Amino acid sequence: MPPSFPVKNTAMPQKQKAKSWTELKQTGNERFRTGQYGEATNFYSQAIRELEKSGKKNPEDLGILYSNRAASYLKDGNCSECVKDCDKSLELFPFNVKSLLRRAAALEALERYRQAYVDYKTALQIDCNIAAAHDGTNRMTKALAEADGPSWREKLPPIPTVPLSVREKLSQNAAAPAQPNAAPPQQNGVRQTNKAAAPSDKDMKKAQALKEEGNALVKKGEHKRAIEKYSQSLKLNPSEVTTYTNRALCFLSVKQPREAVRDCDQALRLDAANIKALYRRAQAHRDLKDLKTCVDDLNRLLKVEPNNTAALKLLQEVQK
Repeated sequence: MPPSFPVKNTAMPQKQKAKSWTELKQTGNERFRTGQYGEATNFYSQAIRELEKSGKKNPEDLGILYSNRAASYLKDGNCSECVKDCDKSLELFPFNVKSLLRRAAALEALERYRQAYVDYKTALQIDCNIAAAHDGTNRMTKALAEADGPSWREKLPPIPTVPLSVREKLSQNAAAPAQPNAAPPQQNGVRQTNKAAAPSDKDMKKAQALKEEGNALVKKGEHKRAIEKYSQSLKLNPSEVTTYTNRALCFLSVKQPREAVRDCDQALRLDAANIKALYRRAQAHRDLKDLKTCVDDLNRLLKVEPNNTAALKLLQEVQK
């Protein structure tokens, strides 16, 4: 018998089918959920390349991929790359809440507090119930007050106005579950609550006009009429902090401290470190003879703005 030789397998190996960008994105999401942030970054990068090569490029899809990769960079502590990816994401998908929050967190870590403040405040225009944006705004307010003093707001970059159509669309997107859940534990958790529809651009302009009419009446000393204007303004735009603090001032002037406290409470729900709200609520508590609460508000104010002359003076008067 002739010797037997092993038979070689001459079949051509099958070429593995390349993964689509959606499959790569899904794999990145899975890696992210299990804490494998380096691998998640790699898969998101592949997904970005595949989507850019395809003829079905959708700016929003690409923006989300950059935002997801930014989340991985943020988790790995690579804040500079996170900011770059968020910049790209926001160019492709303007006012994306997740990108704003991720960039704000990275900017905060890089101690670029003014830009972080702007991003947190922009996110609040889209959804005023984002707990992380409120917390971030409060931290930035304190940091900027310590760094720049009482005039810190004058040094801020302009805060962009989010159009109504964008606010409505993005607030709906924010309410839907998204992958990955890439918020840093301290910074980017989004708390959703049932809320009224955002005011229209027309209502916001009318509310601003009414507020300015109220301001003009205050200058004339016509506080009761100013209260009416501010009340009309708040019906149209109930999320404007300064309208509450302005109306609180009027209530103090017409000897209605309980109403002033209510307005300051609402202002502080929107901006927990608002200096005017804390000071005017302290004045109202003084008028109500609730001196302990008055002192608590003044101490809270002085943590944010330690050299606030009016607060120091009122604290001295109350302690006597």
